[in-house]
Amino acid sequence: MPSQPAQDDIPAPLFLALLGAAGDLAWRLVVPALYDLYRDGGLPERFALVGVDRKPDTAEAMRARCRDGIEQFSRLGLGDDATWQSFAARIDYLTADIEQAGTALAPRLAELTATLGEPPLAVYYLAIPPRLFGPAAHGLAAAGLEQDRARARLVVEKPLGRDRASFRALDSELAAHFQESQLYRMDHFLGKETVQNILALRFANPIFEPIWDRRYIDHVAITVAETLGVEHRANYYEGAGCLRDMVQNHLLQIFCLVAMEPPARFDADNLRDRKMDLLSALRPIPAAAVDEYAARGQYGPGWIHGSQMPGYRQEDGIAPASNVETFAAIKLLVDNWRWQDVPFYLRTGKRMAEDVSEVSIRFRPVPHQAWPAGAAADHGPVRLVLRLHPDEGMDLKLNLKVPGAHFALRQQDLRFTYREAFQAEPPKPYETLLAAVLAGDQSLFMRADQVDAAWALLDPVVQSWAERPADFPNYATGSWGPESAERLINGDGRGWLTPTLPPQRAG
Repeated sequence: MPSQPAQDDIPAPLFLALLGAAGDLAWRLVVPALYDLYRDGGLPERFALVGVDRKPDTAEAMRARCRDGIEQFSRLGLGDDATWQSFAARIDYLTADIEQAGTALAPRLAELTATLGEPPLAVYYLAIPPRLFGPAAHGLAAAGLEQDRARARLVVEKPLGRDRASFRALDSELAAHFQESQLYRMDHFLGKETVQNILALRFANPIFEPIWDRRYIDHVAITVAETLGVEHRANYYEGAGCLRDMVQNHLLQIFCLVAMEPPARFDADNLRDRKMDLLSALRPIPAAAVDEYAARGQYGPGWIHGSQMPGYRQEDGIAPASNVETFAAIKLLVDNWRWQDVPFYLRTGKRMAEDVSEVSIRFRPVPHQAWPAGAAADHGPVRLVLRLHPDEGMDLKLNLKVPGAHFALRQQDLRFTYREAFQAEPPKPYETLLAAVLAGDQSLFMRADQVDAAWALLDPVVQSWAERPADFPNYATGSWGPESAERLINGDGRGWLTPTLPPQRAG
């Protein structure tokens, strides 16, 4: 059975309604994370998990599906049979259209309230396509399920719109029924331990904060590269593309943590206010000069780790002449005191050379090179690399003297890894984020004005790319992206550096 933490750390009791319970998101991510929380003692003893979907099914069938997902995807696994049976006994299932989910759920919530003698925390998780968010919220509100502002919470997943106008329309539908304090907009990158540790690195270590500005930092490069292709997401990806799928949310959130000002307090309002200050200071991307700030690509056929892979247009479900980008790079400039004229380069793509996510902070060179001629032949730019995935940790790349009679410099790493330091596997992002929902902590979730500001920045790029077909494919599978991304950074007299690879992949 799960261990029992202090009661102040967990809500009691809980009613969790999972709308879209028959879908892939619920099966692969949400339920396994809930079960891991349960095994870790992060759920109250008194809780109910009610799945809702239009597919006719039974509670027993949902329990079997949940068990299958847990066995395949949970961090802790199923555990002993008594633990599973205890969890399974709390699972129920309702067959209903999403618009009618509120009507179906209201009697169950009333029944649980009467049994408990007190109203539970009610979490409504919309594991459904965004086009159904509005109808679902309306249906919940029509049944009166949004009225308890302190206990009723609505969780929604990306994508949150296709551009600024569509996001505002979607947000208006949600805001018509639920207050901002009740809304939790999921971005699983913010649940990653290594992403959260960016704040700890910056603000808990006085050796970094004094040099974290334009005086000492030349530029910052954020890379999120995947060797995977579009896989089973063809329908979604053809309507989204890399810019919407990754840059508008994940990469901009990492950027915010790297570049935001120190919060007065580590609470949701302060953290999100500082992120909004930063987003407000971003220099707009001129519609007439998009190519000076952004580059796009689409992968063609190629080889990864000895295996031949098809191009994007040859993948199942992809249009033969698709203009959808699978790579995006963007240059950001921040007009504020800390970062004036320091460029931030963000890039992400599919079918790239390695699976690697990192933040590379490159420091300015020393003002005068006093070394003997040739001494610095093997040295490199001093930089701090925050390795987000894989081999999570941090490298400080320094130039040191090579042992010997002659003075010569060579770059060496001071390396820290979370795996070696903490000897434990961290919770998966969905565990962290679900725990935050139950605790009422919105610091790891996007506020509406942040999402709006992100779309305001990227709208000129979205529109420009839609109006101008690209010459795709323009990068080979197994490469680091298209030449246009190189030109984007080379035009500033800088260059992309090969990301820091795990020891087993390096060399």
